[in-house]
Amino acid sequence: MVLGRARFTASTRIEIDGQNITGRRFVIATGAAPLIPPIPGLTQVPYLTNETVFDLSEPPDSLAVLGGGAIGCELAQAFARFGTRVTVVEALDRLLAKEEPEASAVITDVFGRDGIDVRVGCRVDEIATDPGGGVRLALGDGATVAVQRLLVAVGRTPVTDGLDLPAAGVAVDERGYIATDDHLATTAQGVYAAGDVTGRMPFTHAAFAMGRLAAGNALTRRGRRRRYDPAATPWVTFTDPEVARVGLTEARAAAHRGRVASLPIADMDRAIAADRTDGFVKLLAGPRPLLRNLGGGRILGATIVAARAGEMIHEPALAMATRMFTGRLAATTHAYPTWSYAVQLAAAQFFMPVNGRQARPARQQ
Repeated sequence: MVLGRARFTASTRIEIDGQNITGRRFVIATGAAPLIPPIPGLTQVPYLTNETVFDLSEPPDSLAVLGGGAIGCELAQAFARFGTRVTVVEALDRLLAKEEPEASAVITDVFGRDGIDVRVGCRVDEIATDPGGGVRLALGDGATVAVQRLLVAVGRTPVTDGLDLPAAGVAVDERGYIATDDHLATTAQGVYAAGDVTGRMPFTHAAFAMGRLAAGNALTRRGRRRRYDPAATPWVTFTDPEVARVGLTEARAAAHRGRVASLPIADMDRAIAADRTDGFVKLLAGPRPLLRNLGGGRILGATIVAARAGEMIHEPALAMATRMFTGRLAATTHAYPTWSYAVQLAAAQFFMPVNGRQARPARQQ
C-alpha cells in the first residue's frame, strides 16, 4: 500500500509524491464530495456538510438545510428530533423529488408534525452572516430565514481533482463523472472506475458491488468480463418512516404497460400494533399476456414507505434480480403479523381484490 496523492502520467503509470508506479490495470475509486452551489455569500459563512456536521458537539438552536433530497431530509429530521428548529429549503417542487410523489407527501406530512418548516419550490438568492450571529438566507420569494447554523445538502460532485485524467486518456461526462461502459471500463485501455466517481448509483452498497466487479473485470480476459446491472439494486432514505425503492417509478412503468398495486401501511396489523401507520407499499409489475393476466408479470419496481421499509424492500429486489413473476410472490406464505406481510398482500392485488383494492394501470404522473 502506498499512501499519498496520485496523478496519472500515462494510462499505465501514476505518480505518487514523486514515486512512479506502473501497472497494466488501474481502478479509480476516489468517490465524491459535497457539492457547494454558487450562491452569493455562501463561501463567506461557516456552513456545514454531511461530512462536517458530525463535528458539532451539541445540536444548534436552529438550522437551515439547503436541499430536500435524501441527505437533507435525513439530517433535517434527526436535528428536529434533537430539539433544533429546522427549516428545509428545496428548489424543486417537493421533497425527495426522485421518489414517488406519494412518498414525498408522506415525508412532508411527517416533517410538519416534527415541526420542520419546509420551503419547496424556493431558491436561495443570497447568504450572509447575521448581525446578531448565525446565518441569514435571502429567499427568492422575498422571505428571510435567520438561523444559527447552515447545512448544505444539494448533492455530490466527483473527486477527480489532481488525478490528471487527460494524461491517461480517461474521459468524463458533462457533470465531471468518469465515463464508463457496462463493464466499468473507462475510455482508457486497462483503466476502470467504480463507485461514486462514476455517477451511477451514489450508495455505499452500490460502490462495494461496483468495486468488486471492476477489480474482477480488470483481471479477467475481455470475453469473460461481467456487466454491471444496477436494475435490482435497492436504496433507502433513512427518515422515519424510511423510504425504500428498487427499480422503476410508476411514471416510468407506464411506458412498459405496467400495473400498480398499492397498500396503505395503516391496513397492516403490525403497523397498528406498533403505532407506526405512516406509509404504503407500492409494487409495479409488467404484463404476462400468455396467461391473459395483465398484472401477472415480473416486478418492474417497488417503493415502500414504512418504519421498516429498508428491510422490506429486499424481497421485491430479490424478485427483480431473479426475474420472479408476481404470482410466486403472492403465493409465498408470509408470517403474520410482520411488516413483510404487506408485500404479499400488495402482490396479491395483481390477481384479486385485497381489502377492497386491486391493481390498476400505471399512469404517467
